[in-house]
Order: sequence, then C-alpha cells, then structure tokens
Amino acid sequence: MTPRGEAVTTVVVTRDRWPDLRRSLPQHTGPVILVDNGSTDATPELVAEAFPHVEVIALAKNRGAVGRNVGVKAARTPYVAFADDDSWWAPGALDRAAACFEAHPRLGLLAARTLVGEAELLDPTSAEMAASPLRQEVDLPGPSVLGFLACGAVVRRSAYLEAGGFDDVVQFAGEEERLALDLAARGWGLAYVDHVVMHHYPSPARDATGARAARVARNRVLTAVMRRPWPVVAATVQGAWTSGPAGPQGVLTALPRVPLAMGARRRLPGPVEQQRRLLGL
Repeated sequence: MTPRGEAVTTVVVTRDRWPDLRRSLPQHTGPVILVDNGSTDATPELVAEAFPHVEVIALAKNRGAVGRNVGVKAARTPYVAFADDDSWWAPGALDRAAACFEAHPRLGLLAARTLVGEAELLDPTSAEMAASPLRQEVDLPGPSVLGFLACGAVVRRSAYLEAGGFDDVVQFAGEEERLALDLAARGWGLAYVDHVVMHHYPSPARDATGARAARVARNRVLTAVMRRPWPVVAATVQGAWTSGPAGPQGVLTALPRVPLAMGARRRLPGPVEQQRRLLGL
C-alpha cells in the first residue's frame, strides 16, 4: 500500500539561495519539484548534482509566487505541499495532510502549524488561524480560515488549478490572500490543522523589512481592487497610506499595476465577503 505521503508532491520555489537548499532539501520526503525563479548562482545545476531525486524546473526569469503554478501543473499527485527554500515539513506531516484531504472531500487547502527557528516558536499567523473567528464547518478538519502562509500549506491540486493558483498581478508578498478568497468563492473549504507541522528557518538572505512591507501594502491594495467592493478598496488605500513609512510607497507602486488588477476584477460572492468583513479586513 502506497503511504499517504506519496500522494503529496512538495513544490519548492527558490531564487539564488543554494545555501538554504542544501539544508532544507534533505528534510523532504516523497516527490519533490524545485522551481527555480531565474537564479544567477547556478542553483539548478547544483541541485541536480547534489539531489538527483529532485525534479528541477528552471525558469528563464523570476516569476515570484507564480512559479508555484508551474510546479503544481507538473505534479502527478492529487495533493501538493508548498515549501520555501528555508522551510520543510515535519516527519509524518504529509501523511497526516493526505489523510485530512481523503476524509474531507470539500477541503481545498490545509494551513499547517508553522514553527519558526531552532526554538520552534509558533508563527504569529498560525496563532491567528488557530483562533479564527469564522465558524468551524462540520465537513472540515479544523477552524475555517481565509488566509494561510504559502510556505506552510497543502492544497488539493484540482482545487488550486480551478482557482487559478497564484497570479501575476501581485507576484509575491501577501500573494496568499487572493487565492484564499477565490478558493472560498468556489465553495472549497480552507482549514487550519494544528497537527500538520511545517518548520521554517528564515533565510539570512531575506528581503529588507521595509521593502517587503511596501510590497505587502501594494499587494493588499491590488487584491482589494481585484475582489472587494469599491468602499473597501478606498478604505484599504487609506489604511495603507497611513500605516507607516512603507504604506505610501506601497500605494504609489500599486498605481502602475491597477490596470492589471482591473482586468482581473471579479467581486466575491456575498457570503465570502461577509466572512472577510468578520475578520475585520
């Protein structure tokens, strides 16, 4: 009998982080697909030589979170787990995730408990999801959520592809929001499952805090344009503008991408919009 974990492919997206991959790739079990976002440090060749069991897909340029779509399409399993180059799944986690999907046919995305660093501190986002104010639905394995950490999520491949995966409008940093909304809009359940664990050892090569904060603010505005009522869009812009030094920069950098967001605009169904507002967002 094939272990449930063999029903899950882990898709890792990376760019110029070979030192992190040397540590994280040996921790993965089951099928692994590495999508390289145009690295300049010979990452694809180094991975192919050191980890021949890993399927490597080298992209010509950095496509951000959209690189995950390439990995999901290449996967040949019903479920796909995401990991960054500085994260990996705990032993047995993917077996438990597959069991959840098999037992809950409406489950489209499972958000795992993410532990950070050697101290294994609970990621604040995991704590928020565990205390989700959304009603836990009887056909889901944990609290209902409308968000997740991309480096700590497992998806039903068919649901992910149906919802369009990640998009070119936001690219990365806060890219999870629109996908979560679109999964819910299509009737898929999203749940936080505490006994499925991801380990995250943040890379020392991470983006500068200010730059990332500006991009998160930008993408919050763009996601609102794509899915929320116009009064919510206006409130999101105002909130970003007054949120600190990175906020105005985020709003200004969103402006050139507003036509792309408008081209992808599609209002959320009423019940999903109500859930969103219940979260205070």
